[in-house]
Amino acid sequence: MATPLLLGALAVLLAGPVPALLARLPRTRTTPRAAMVLWQAVALAAVLAALGAGLSLVTSTAWRRAPDLAPYAIATAALLVTVLVLGRLLVSGHLVGTDLRALRRRHRDQVDLLAREDERVTGAAAVRVLEHDLPLAYCVPGRKVERVVLSVGALDRLSPDEVTAVLAHERAHLQARHDLVLEAFGVLHHAFPRWVSSAAALAEVRLLVEILADRAAARDGRRRALGSALVTLAEGRVAGPDYALAAAGSDPSLLVRVRLIGDRGPHRLQAALLLTLAGAVLVVPTAFVVLPWLTGLN
Repeated sequence: MATPLLLGALAVLLAGPVPALLARLPRTRTTPRAAMVLWQAVALAAVLAALGAGLSLVTSTAWRRAPDLAPYAIATAALLVTVLVLGRLLVSGHLVGTDLRALRRRHRDQVDLLAREDERVTGAAAVRVLEHDLPLAYCVPGRKVERVVLSVGALDRLSPDEVTAVLAHERAHLQARHDLVLEAFGVLHHAFPRWVSSAAALAEVRLLVEILADRAAARDGRRRALGSALVTLAEGRVAGPDYALAAAGSDPSLLVRVRLIGDRGPHRLQAALLLTLAGAVLVVPTAFVVLPWLTGLN
């Protein structure tokens, strides 16, 4: 009976306190890829622990020896809780995914209707230019159809090198499908109760995908151009829609991103430690579920 309790406690910790603690370790952002793997491992481990807590209680052999029906009632309740958790995840995934895809599809149609051509980005595939005086740059992802959106205000204020860096940033989002990563964390955030779920995970992952796109765009000597472009875009005090991925807005995390653009260190030891920790986080709930079953078989 100890295993279900441990897994339940682990699920609560991984869904709330652990993400809150990780968000207070800004140094992990210097290795954004390894940090992203760790955040994904924590999220997956929380789900595994939550499901494993109920399943391990249902399949436990200890309660079956009891003479009364109380243990069966406990097992039934545990199974219902497990089904509830799984059901909330599936429903949340359907609702969040359906809403996001509908909003993006509608926005792409509006952009195609209102956008015009501009010689400064002629030939750039999937790029649309909106008649807007404020500097604006974002992308609208999609499985088959995607758009990178720039405003006339952005093109007027940015140099050619800065425009190239911004386009590289947005294309990095699209190529890496960062929207799917954010969607997965959005599903988890909406599926778990508020008193358990931590908004820190979603906020930190949003920052990490921007840092990853910055790293991709800053290659080939575009660090200075990207940094100045982000500052210029932030001065417009306007960001893209919530369901898009904007290069910059009024988010205070922009200062963190600009500082990290100049960080050229490989930080191999930190990356290795974070990846090792990610593996350990996944192994713990799996071991708690699998080992008791193996012991029972033996």
